[in-house]
Amino acid sequence: MPDARTPQVPDKPSLDGLEDRWAPVWEDAGTYRFDRGAERADVFSIDTPPPTASGSLHVGHVFSYTHTDLVARFQRMRGKHVFYPIGWDDNGLPTERRVQNYFGVRCDPSLPHDPDFEPPQRGGEGKSVKAADQVPVDRRTFTRLCVELTHEDEKAFEALFRRLGLSVDWTQQYTTIDDRSRAVSQQAFLANLERGQAYQAQAPGLWDVTFQTAVAQAELEARDYPGAFHRVAFSRSDSGEALHIETTRPELIPAVVALVAHPDDARYQALFGTTVRSPLFDVEVPVLAHPAAEPDKGAGIAMCCTFGDLTDVQWWRDLQLPTRPVVGRAGRLDRETPDWITSERGREVYADLAGKTAFSAREAVVAALRESGDLDGEPVPTQRKANFFEKGDKPLEIVTSRQWYLRNGGRDGDLRQQLLDRGAELDFHPAFMRVRYENWVGGLTGDWLVSRQRSYGVPIPVWYPLGEDGEPRHDAPITPAVADLPVDPSSDAPAGYEESQRGVPGGFVGETDVMDTWATSSLSPQIAGGWGQRDGDADLWSRVAPFDLRPQGQDIIRTWLFSTVVRAHLEDDRLPWRNAAISGWILDPDRKKMSKSKGNVVTPVDLLEKHGTDAVRYWAASARLGTDATFDEAQMKVGRRLAIKVLNASKFVLGFGSAPVEDVTEPVDRAVLAGLADVVEEATAALEAYDHQRALSVTETFFWRFCDDYLELVKDRAYAGGAADAGAGARSARAALSAALDVLLRLLAPFIPFATEEVWSWSHDGASVHRAAWPVAAPLRDAAGDAEPRLLGVVGSALAGVRKAKSQAKVSQRTEASHAVVSAPAADVALLRSAADDLRGAGRVRELDLREGGDEVVVSDVELVTEEA
Repeated sequence: MPDARTPQVPDKPSLDGLEDRWAPVWEDAGTYRFDRGAERADVFSIDTPPPTASGSLHVGHVFSYTHTDLVARFQRMRGKHVFYPIGWDDNGLPTERRVQNYFGVRCDPSLPHDPDFEPPQRGGEGKSVKAADQVPVDRRTFTRLCVELTHEDEKAFEALFRRLGLSVDWTQQYTTIDDRSRAVSQQAFLANLERGQAYQAQAPGLWDVTFQTAVAQAELEARDYPGAFHRVAFSRSDSGEALHIETTRPELIPAVVALVAHPDDARYQALFGTTVRSPLFDVEVPVLAHPAAEPDKGAGIAMCCTFGDLTDVQWWRDLQLPTRPVVGRAGRLDRETPDWITSERGREVYADLAGKTAFSAREAVVAALRESGDLDGEPVPTQRKANFFEKGDKPLEIVTSRQWYLRNGGRDGDLRQQLLDRGAELDFHPAFMRVRYENWVGGLTGDWLVSRQRSYGVPIPVWYPLGEDGEPRHDAPITPAVADLPVDPSSDAPAGYEESQRGVPGGFVGETDVMDTWATSSLSPQIAGGWGQRDGDADLWSRVAPFDLRPQGQDIIRTWLFSTVVRAHLEDDRLPWRNAAISGWILDPDRKKMSKSKGNVVTPVDLLEKHGTDAVRYWAASARLGTDATFDEAQMKVGRRLAIKVLNASKFVLGFGSAPVEDVTEPVDRAVLAGLADVVEEATAALEAYDHQRALSVTETFFWRFCDDYLELVKDRAYAGGAADAGAGARSARAALSAALDVLLRLLAPFIPFATEEVWSWSHDGASVHRAAWPVAAPLRDAAGDAEPRLLGVVGSALAGVRKAKSQAKVSQRTEASHAVVSAPAADVALLRSAADDLRGAGRVRELDLREGGDEVVVSDVELVTEEA
């Protein structure tokens, strides 16, 4: 209950400058600092999303990070020691591209390290430098430049998050490319390798021709892409009759290895086991059956090429077909004519295609088909679905290459079921988000491809011995000792070798690939929580793991959430956290998702300055988890009005002084505490269920009733007798007012932390509302006795009716009424009688006539006292 000291209330409370006033106080006082001595049972740990440290934050970050902060603040006030770290994800393609432009450099991992290198430029003209003119640098230097540039972004991000009032423990920071993060990533990878969970294979995989890197299934986006159906004739080997197929990629005819139809398709059953010859190239291929063929799509029979799409990969694997690739990593057809094309015509046609892009080759093949008569009719335009890298703008190709994989259930039914069981153990908020996890795991078609042909990332920590012929032995990788991590095989030599042996027969060669960004981000609990040998903290890990909460966006359930579950399952045989809170998206006024790529994002700095932090947080908190919300400045204005009202109403209440809660005796006073007890229970239950929107709604609704009805009803009684000679009625009002304000400030503190901290400081010298205990209902119920919580609402309705009559008469609310009739149901009349004195005083009514009747409270026959009277 409230502090009894004399409040120090400013004459004119204001929201202006509260952020600048309180943020440094919280930091200096360690208000949000984690207690390293806390037992695990008393800890609430959060696996905070590390935002990508490239460019700028947008309003979507404000939205989702506010939701996390609400949980942190609530749990802290519940008595938990909250472990709330922050990381910066500076490991990714956006950073790599930005650094290339900013410094005018590009990475070449084959170069030796130059510790004295200085880039040719810093910013400005960097965007105009062509890739061919960028200065090559070694990977260690390139990484240093990436860290240098992202550090500036991180400082800006931190300033914004502090302005937003995030109750992060700023002593617990990490970046996904620092030494510790690289060591953790490499140690986990080596453990996976030792257990047989990481492996390398030469296999077909998705490839982005722009970024020149392999792409994992989780990074795909299916997009509409303009194309055309081409009806093409193959020749039956036995009769020479035409067999037509329809394809959107005729440039892959030289890569065809079979024609495939559904085993139940009567049109083609007689052809299964026979062969046909491809048009233009005269290559003989079999006609085969596979259940994945679609009889109602096109001609019902399709080319299997190596490789046009993921279905081709499935057919190639299941039917044990040969590999005849023609499209290389650059997205161009091979310059050498394939040895399986042996006819003179075929070799002549292919010579015209060699080196062309897939698009140009398509045009050339169509022209040749038209000339040979193997094109039946003209191409029919269509929109086809094509796989894109989520950051790319060209359709992905499928190329065969050596890559590293991590087992994730894509090819192991037992492991897939184990990961589905993990999803069933995890509490999703909202619960329906679990389906997205289950659908993703159930639909996996391959293991997690974790290697990337990029420059900036965590190096895969292996080397390969070179035979006397100078060829690497990929089946016998050399691994480092965990104590030596992190390592970069492109510049570090393995134990037992000298740097001079790099690339020399009998020596070694380093792996040049790096891990994909999710291979590090999937270890965010381990990185933040102290797991690992290098700079590890086993004591901290024992106190925070498994974490209590993973907050994140819905669009990365298949990537970040799933990959983190995979790593924890493989390493610790448990979930990484107990709860997953999934935020919705921010939509623009046209109901489209806000994103940087669409150019419709709003930067938050101006919003925070214009409306104030509490107002922006209020807008974010007004949306439920998992629900998309429209960007709405009108809602922020409502939030600002609430924060201002908290200041002004608190000043008003504190002006009455306080009294012990035991002095509450009047029915209305008891009723307000009874109603507030219900609010405490409902808001607490909502926050425990991660329903912050409900908690805010019930608290805010009661707060406005408290201000609009209760304050008006009891202010005259609270003033009576002054400070020194207050009667029982005045003491009762003052006790209820101060007790209610104390509870309401604590209920509102997670949502509007600056206004509530400001008010709390007026009467709690040196203490923070954010370290105060979360309110409980029991003391309020004890003080309320058997009071009926509905009383405040019933009396408030009657008071509103009297005010309405005065407004309609266009007179001041201070105008007295000689008489007023209030009709209500019998039970409500009894409540009104118990508070008749307060109603008469607040409404300035001399004679109150209470009558039974009707289904609601109705005020009539209000006779106003005029000056003439």
